Amino acid sequence: MSRLFIAVAGATAVSCVALVGCQTEGSTSADVVMRNGYVYTVDGKNSVQQAVAVKDGRIVYVGSDEGAASYIGTQTQQIDLAGRMLMPGLIDAHMHPGDGGRAMTLCDLKYQTMTRKVFQETIQACLDAEKDKGPDVWLEVGSWDRMGMDGLDGDPDKSTLDALKTQRPIQVRSTDFHTVLVNSRGLAVAGIDKHTANPGDGKYVRDSTGNPTGICEDGAADAMAAVVPPATEAEKLIQSRAALDAMRQQGITSFFDALSGPENAKAFTMLEQSGELTARALLAIKLDPAAAAADPDKTIAEAKSLASLYDQGEAKVTPGVNMRHVKLFMDGIINAPADTGAMLTPYLHNAGTEKAPKWTPGKNRGELYFPPQVLDPLLLKAVQAGFDPHLHATGDRAVRDSLDAIEYVRKQLPGNAFRPTITHAESVDPADYGRFKALDVTANMSFQWAQQAPSTVDGTSDHLGVERFARMEPSGSIARAGGRVAYGSDWPVDPLDEFLALKIGVTRSGDPQNPHSYGPDYAGRLNAEPALSRADVLRTITLNAAEQLKLDAVVGSLEVGKFADLIVLDKNFMQVPEDALGRNKVLLTMVGGKIVWAKAPFVGQVAVNEQQPVR
Repeated sequence: MSRLFIAVAGATAVSCVALVGCQTEGSTSADVVMRNGYVYTVDGKNSVQQAVAVKDGRIVYVGSDEGAASYIGTQTQQIDLAGRMLMPGLIDAHMHPGDGGRAMTLCDLKYQTMTRKVFQETIQACLDAEKDKGPDVWLEVGSWDRMGMDGLDGDPDKSTLDALKTQRPIQVRSTDFHTVLVNSRGLAVAGIDKHTANPGDGKYVRDSTGNPTGICEDGAADAMAAVVPPATEAEKLIQSRAALDAMRQQGITSFFDALSGPENAKAFTMLEQSGELTARALLAIKLDPAAAAADPDKTIAEAKSLASLYDQGEAKVTPGVNMRHVKLFMDGIINAPADTGAMLTPYLHNAGTEKAPKWTPGKNRGELYFPPQVLDPLLLKAVQAGFDPHLHATGDRAVRDSLDAIEYVRKQLPGNAFRPTITHAESVDPADYGRFKALDVTANMSFQWAQQAPSTVDGTSDHLGVERFARMEPSGSIARAGGRVAYGSDWPVDPLDEFLALKIGVTRSGDPQNPHSYGPDYAGRLNAEPALSRADVLRTITLNAAEQLKLDAVVGSLEVGKFADLIVLDKNFMQVPEDALGRNKVLLTMVGGKIVWAKAPFVGQVAVNEQQPVR
């Protein structure tokens, strides 16, 4: 591990809150004492204290300023919080950091809702900026708001890309990460034509003659993405460093990579070995439906073999890598125009005209990729192998089938302490709200989806219908029924903006001043679903997320004996007006007692690797 040093970022002098000596030193002397703050603990009573003392990477004291004085020795670093809010570090319990870091290097559509014309102009500009690239080099385009574009002037197809001035294959990935659009050259390179069979967990959308349109959904999107040459090991490290940099600036001290593989695992392990891992990494292994149906024993054995290469066992003070979860995609997405989330009743379709719409039930109930006869024995074998299952389920049918399978495993393995999670759960039948508590299932929710957006208000609402749209994004209902709700950003499906998401969790509405919301026209509440309190929403991204990931014994709250994973905020989340909840900044991030990010007034206290400095 390379030597660490203290970097002064943007300043030539250490801040006034940096090092202050004390006259005495005893056996209880701490490495760091942070005083004069609003210390929000997230303990059993959500108590508020003034000071925290840290020694050897663990919290040794939480309490008053007076009580912290006995922990100050001659070598103790003292930090004056000046009344600012200190809280546990954020635990993002569902994200895709490998894709997030990679997205930073792509032709970027920046999540913007755009017409086909602007879409074409933006991609053409990327092509023109890379005139040195040969005709066989793929252009990858990211952060495409497919749902918003569909609401403006319809869903594009390969002809939209074929009109561009290039011979290169082009692949455009939607923000939901369930759809890829490619041009005709890309289809040819991939060998996809009218005779290509759909994968079991997705489809190549086709025209009336059976030819692929260029739109690839779910498993077909994954297969198309796999045609693009993977990042080199050096490129992967650069992307992973970028992801970690983005995370520590957001105050993320632990993260769950909800769709990992050997490439991500190797990259984060290499960064851990070089001392550059600045957040605790937990990685999930995807299980393939077709492989699981054909040979579930082999599927779990292969997952176990991969986990054995990278899982570092019990969490330690210094951030490490764990691989003890399996990920199952139960369905696609409930958003129009995809409509691949598995529903109990059909989506609505327009039987009228654009000017005089008539929304009536169609035949499409979405896609269910793991039928019960495959899912039940597969989950049982996964849990018996020591894995915790993480199930993607957006539609109410997928959620119910997931709960049914978990109930089956609970009955087969009474007393087993596995911790299952159903992630997204955007549409849940009210009859199933209470089952999350009864079966001890975490509902991992992305609160930013509970704001109005073109993709929901202008499209998905019609496809779901009034009743289902009225209960969309039911984090409050699940919590009121006693269920554990944890937060996951799903980055880079959305921009990484944790405090905007937390604000939406409290208000069920966006922030017109935030570029990651959708302006004044979409500033109202999404629907009448109940919201979470400020205390509840902070618990979702701290202790509840830690419980989901089996980290609650060591992180998630500020209590004696736990690891010193904590952050200091610019504004007090518990006290600012509601409209300002999403306009917060993290001023300091500490992981295992090491400060990994700081800005004014805490500049001068960021420990970084001298070979790979934070920029």
